[in-house]
Amino acid sequence: MEELVGKVMIRELVDYFKFEQITGNEESLNRWVIVPDLNRPGLELAGFFKLTEPRRIVIIGDKEIAYIETLDEATQYERFKIITDAYTPMIVFSRNREVPPVLKRVAEENNFPIFKSSLPSYRLMVDLVGFLDERLAPSDSLHGVLISVFGKGVLITGESGMGKSEIALELIRRGHVLVADDRVDVAKVHNNLLGRSPELLQGMLEIRGIGIIDVAKMFGASSLLARNNIDVIIRLEKYDDKQDYARVGIEEDQFTNVLDIEVPTIVLPVKEGRTMAVLVESAVTNFQLKEAGFNSAKEFEQRVLNYIQKQNKINKGAKPE
Repeated sequence: MEELVGKVMIRELVDYFKFEQITGNEESLNRWVIVPDLNRPGLELAGFFKLTEPRRIVIIGDKEIAYIETLDEATQYERFKIITDAYTPMIVFSRNREVPPVLKRVAEENNFPIFKSSLPSYRLMVDLVGFLDERLAPSDSLHGVLISVFGKGVLITGESGMGKSEIALELIRRGHVLVADDRVDVAKVHNNLLGRSPELLQGMLEIRGIGIIDVAKMFGASSLLARNNIDVIIRLEKYDDKQDYARVGIEEDQFTNVLDIEVPTIVLPVKEGRTMAVLVESAVTNFQLKEAGFNSAKEFEQRVLNYIQKQNKINKGAKPE
């Protein structure tokens, strides 16, 4: 699976956060961000630039402003020239603080974008990192159906013709919620997998023999989710009587690696007469019980062991005929 490298344009951030632009023209908004991290430039203002990641958005708050005021204009000019180089995407001042005149002059010389925000520094940083983390997260596209079943994000995968969309339709009829059909765009955000539908396919479900159906119009707006975590994968396979499928459930757990995250995986054989939607619900319910510490298979295994021990004791105490 190939990770997709993303970028966020400065104009997207300005539109989303409603920053007030102080310097830079319309062209300056064509810069982009590719690093989901920020820089409070204390060491850089002090003249130490070793190991600095220059591609981060710079946040200047009260502490930085207080330090800048201790520097003479020549020193400020020298430091600001480096901070506002071609790699730095933008500078944002928190709490609507005034931009120092020297920095403003350097920015205007280089058409460098500087903005103001009414937010305090900590809030501004949390919001920006959250936004960038999601937009710049490692991502991939998977073939399958993502549906929320009992609150768990279930990615149903399998070869074409296995009935994934038909199962999704039956699950929706039973009150569960569709996220994506056919193609699922997956992003790794905060060590979780977040799945969503491509814009073109949002709310649509393809059923062989019927065609494309609009899920929201057929079942209501509550039958759709814009995005959801991927908690478990259910892989559909054609039933093979020679295959050794899990019967008791004490077999070793299976996982699928998606963007370096191991996702619990359940294999369900598809066979005529099996009500797959009910099986998916049962598999998810059993998965939730395991998460809560209740393992039916282990409980049954222990019950069998106890029974064997009991029989052994009876046999040892029995009188020979």
